[in-house]
Amino acid sequence: MTPPFRTGIAYDVHRFAPDRPLVLGGVTIPDAPGLDGHSDADCLTHAASDAILGALALPDIGFHFPPGDPACLNIDSQKILAFASEKAGEAGFLIGNLDVMVIAERPKINAWTGAMRECLAKTLKITGEQVGIKATTNEGLGAIGRGEGIACMATVLLYRS
Repeated sequence: MTPPFRTGIAYDVHRFAPDRPLVLGGVTIPDAPGLDGHSDADCLTHAASDAILGALALPDIGFHFPPGDPACLNIDSQKILAFASEKAGEAGFLIGNLDVMVIAERPKINAWTGAMRECLAKTLKITGEQVGIKATTNEGLGAIGRGEGIACMATVLLYRS
């Protein structure tokens, strides 16, 4: 018997690529360097998607959206998140809540977290109150601490519909 609840956790990281726009949580943040990746490199949404897929015991987004696949080039990561959400629904689960931690020295994202929450909630067909987004720095330690990129961690709770 499948338990009525499932949890998932995920981590994603991308290095900065100044020639691209920065997209986090489906929101383009102006005046900030973008992230390197085959898709739009939205590491927040990638972590959220992988947390959902992990809760379902499915392979990660790299399996479903291979980085070498030309069809995935510059794909909007909200499509990846919608795919993960659809898989949850197909398995008979709803999203209870999603919580994401952005780890970066720059940019400061507080002005954008409300828009990110609403974007993710819309894609997941849940309310903004079911989405948490926080940020911290790496206190100058490691590649993230040196300002070389952005990392995100996400956790999700799914419940049987």
